[in-house]
Amino acid sequence: MSDIIKEFNDYRSRMNDAILADNNKIIKRIFNLDTNAFSEGALDVKTKELLGLVASTVLRCDDCIKYHLQSCYEAGLNKEQVVEALSISTLVGGTIVIPHLRRAYEFWDALEAQN
Repeated sequence: MSDIIKEFNDYRSRMNDAILADNNKIIKRIFNLDTNAFSEGALDVKTKELLGLVASTVLRCDDCIKYHLQSCYEAGLNKEQVVEALSISTLVGGTIVIPHLRRAYEFWDALEAQN
């Protein structure tokens, strides 16, 4: 596994454990809501992950972008599908999202290289 993927997943897991260990009801409910929102429903998981990716890119949240890229990859989306979603993100978000687009490409390439 690529270092950027491993570092991201290790940090995310460690910090999520620390956050949830505080046993704050509101935070736990938000985490649960997030998990449930991206489950299969009227929209399939692939569509929901692409929506999450677009929103995360427009909002310029690199951690969120990485999370949704990995989820897209695990859901079986291909690079062409992901890049099309990222192109919409860039159109909607404007040139300010280009640095995030660069990091998204780097992370996706690392995901594909792991196999």
